[in-house]
Amino acid sequence: MNDISIRPIGLIRSPIKDPEGAPIQPSGAKGLKGRAELEQKYSEGFKDLEGFSHLIIIYLFHLSQGYSLTVKPFLDKTERGLFATRAPRRPNPIGLSVVRLEKIEGSTLHLLDVDMVDGTPILAIKPYVPMFDSKPEAKVGWLSGRDRDAEEMKSDGRFRGDE
Repeated sequence: MNDISIRPIGLIRSPIKDPEGAPIQPSGAKGLKGRAELEQKYSEGFKDLEGFSHLIIIYLFHLSQGYSLTVKPFLDKTERGLFATRAPRRPNPIGLSVVRLEKIEGSTLHLLDVDMVDGTPILAIKPYVPMFDSKPEAKVGWLSGRDRDAEEMKSDGRFRGDE
């Protein structure tokens, strides 16, 4: 396969300075304010975005190093296959979060429910569209009955890459 070149379009600004203690999903970051600060040259792309209440932010887990194909996820004590988890240490450390859009100012998006560490590189922004993105019939595998625990769970540093 050929290498792929992707460049960040901006950075996340948030009060989360360290992955340890961070919410593990946006559901655990309810009301936490942050910003997506994009390079000025991309601000024209915000046209018509103000009509959306939620956005999908695709980003790089920039503090993640290395990976293992089995991990002990935050919401379980059992080793699971990496691709059956949302662990940040991955062959391609790409994450996504669904956040609320509060307002737009210039090349800055003001966001709520931000679970990303300050300085996280943004790769893409897309509108969240319930009729496309919500699948009420979806099964959640080993997470069944545990997914609501994500609201209270905080990162404990297990995916830092130095263990």
